[in-house]
Amino acid sequence: MTNAAIRDNLIAQLDKLPPDLQLRVLDFASALIPKGITGKSLLKFEGAIPVEDLKLMSTAIEERL
Repeated sequence: MTNAAIRDNLIAQLDKLPPDLQLRVLDFASALIPKGITGKSLLKFEGAIPVEDLKLMSTAIEERL
C-alpha cells in the first residue's frame, strides 16, 4: 500500500470516529513519533569525559551487574 493510500484510508477511518476518539488516535500517533535528538548532534561532546573517568564508570556499572 502506498503512503497516499495509507493516508487516505486513515483519514476515511478517522472521519467515522467521534471527536473524542479522533483525539485518542492523534495522541497515539504522536506517541509513535521519536522524540529527542539525533546521535549526530551529540558528536560535539566526543572526548568531553576523560578516558579515566569513563573507565571508572564502566567498572562501577559492571560491578552492579
